[in-house]
Amino acid sequence: MKQDSGAANVPACFISTHEGFLGSIKNLIKDFVVTEIDISGQCVNTETQPPACASSHKYNDTSAKRWENKHSVSQDDDDDADYGADVTIPSPCSFDLSVILGQAVSEELEQFVLTLKDENTTKQELSLGYFSDKHHRANVHRAVRHRFPFLMTVTIQPEIRVREDPDYRELSQLVTEDEAEDFFRFIDAKVRGSSYTFGPDDNKEHRTTVHHFLSRRFGKLVEAKSFNDQGTTAITVRLREQGRPKKRTTEDRKEEEVYTAFTLCKENLETLEAISYMAAALGVLPSDFTYAGIKDKRAITYQSMVVKKVSPQRLKEKAAEFEKRGMRLSQIISVGEPLRLGRLQGNHFDLVVRDLRAHGASDTHSPGANTHTRLAALIKEAVENVKARGFVNYYGPQRFGAVQSVQSDCVGLALLKEDMVGAVRLFFTPEEGGDDPQSQAKRHFLQTGNAKECLALMPLSKARERLMLRALNRYGTGPDGCAQAWLSLPHSTRVFYPHAYCSRVWNEAVAHRLTTLGHSVRRGDLVWFQQGQKKLEDTGETSSPQIHVVTDQEEQEGVYTLGQVLLPMPGNTVKYPENSMGSWFQERLASDGLGDCRFRVGSLKLNLPGCYRPLLACPRNLRYNRRNDGQRNGTPVEGKEDSLTLTLNFDLDSSCYATICLREIMKCDP
Repeated sequence: MKQDSGAANVPACFISTHEGFLGSIKNLIKDFVVTEIDISGQCVNTETQPPACASSHKYNDTSAKRWENKHSVSQDDDDDADYGADVTIPSPCSFDLSVILGQAVSEELEQFVLTLKDENTTKQELSLGYFSDKHHRANVHRAVRHRFPFLMTVTIQPEIRVREDPDYRELSQLVTEDEAEDFFRFIDAKVRGSSYTFGPDDNKEHRTTVHHFLSRRFGKLVEAKSFNDQGTTAITVRLREQGRPKKRTTEDRKEEEVYTAFTLCKENLETLEAISYMAAALGVLPSDFTYAGIKDKRAITYQSMVVKKVSPQRLKEKAAEFEKRGMRLSQIISVGEPLRLGRLQGNHFDLVVRDLRAHGASDTHSPGANTHTRLAALIKEAVENVKARGFVNYYGPQRFGAVQSVQSDCVGLALLKEDMVGAVRLFFTPEEGGDDPQSQAKRHFLQTGNAKECLALMPLSKARERLMLRALNRYGTGPDGCAQAWLSLPHSTRVFYPHAYCSRVWNEAVAHRLTTLGHSVRRGDLVWFQQGQKKLEDTGETSSPQIHVVTDQEEQEGVYTLGQVLLPMPGNTVKYPENSMGSWFQERLASDGLGDCRFRVGSLKLNLPGCYRPLLACPRNLRYNRRNDGQRNGTPVEGKEDSLTLTLNFDLDSSCYATICLREIMKCDP
């Protein structure tokens, strides 16, 4: 059964033939609640034990010895170093100068800064006014230095004056202005245990000059060392701790062995966005956080996380600050190891579908009492069908960025073709008609190619964009510079885009398989190997030794069911079906210029082995309930007298999408 689909890259091919119904989801954030189910089968928002961690993923002592052994302290085992990352910068929301100083003084300060740069002098000063309250003075000092790292703030009680910092001017002659600004923010933040890494610098004489400056001007506050990582050398600066010797002690190393597990509840935030904020506030790297899976943005989600180098007490101290940003932390406890991606059984969903109506009904027409019976029948038939038969296991629209002008799979295709410049331009394509700061910054980059100016326009919250712009500013916008820009992102972020492309191909493949070969198992299909069958813990999908090719006899005898059929995600280790689907994959990849693709991008350290994904998925513990939204606390709601709402509760395996399950139930894009 086919039907037009508005969902990006998700074909409208269904497994059941019921009529379905119309409705809307995510009207409210609380309408979509996702709760991770850990490896022991417990929902993490009720489980009081620490998350189940992979016993084979013990702490690697190499990371604790990086400083002594001269391995880059800013690089995780799986992620590349984020040179110049804003890991120590406090929340910019706390530093609104127009609020702290008043609009007039704030504008005067902005003009003063322009005058300083134009006249190239250090002699000018500006009075910001008189502040009798010491807490107010402290806020002024922090806010001005955060916004303008090159300024000094001087208190002549109760007056505060500003002038250019001569140390900043000297450092900006040795490194880029962006690095100088970030270094001064790092110094000002003084986050315990934090470090800052300058950009790669293979000129030993220049590094020596930088070391001498740092030692002369900041030697009592920081220590600096050069580290070599994969042939590239850079200077890393670490804050000293008062009363401790320069050489790191056993206690220092033990701090890096600390792992703290917690449950994160977030609202209307991407998982990576939440991690970026927490990392900045705690003074650690985003790669110091491990998690089992990415969760929806427009939802309330509960998931397990582990952060290293942060004690439970320190995390608890930051909980109130995180809550202001839509993140609630609970079940904070010490553990011995990190989490592993995919180390979960699945997710539990609590969904609300509002404004129910039959297909063909007007969007503004609420069902009357005489249609409630028909709607109830439609809902029951739909839910029972999906409970019994499952749904086509498509990757959901959020895999591709459904609302973006250029979706993630297009960027992934460019990366697989090693078109680094094209991939960067696609990444920085703004939303059509978008006038928000992010879109304006992207548009400016495409028009001018000026990464530095674009960086100044890009919101601080856009961590990925800012990392890439820093690299583009440092290395240029040619092929090599664009490759460095991609390398500035963590490995998990880089590989997301090629995976999105492979997911699009998989979605098209399953629709073609059902359309051309039907709902029966056919010769040449790939299925689970029945004897000794098991799933990989990290993906929920099989490895190639467990794959069996269906024979003619097995097709005729009906040995296998459609729920056992697998389709491969393109990669360099997978087996393709030995029927018409095998040639379809070859032709499909060739049409995108990937006929000879090895699914490796050496310059970006990406390798895509591929995997196998079941054609169907099935919800577990599926329950539903209808209610009339026309009454709230016994009072009729105007315009909603006969509006019906459906609540759904069910569990899905990891990597399965609730929106796709709901799509099969409703026979439309909800």
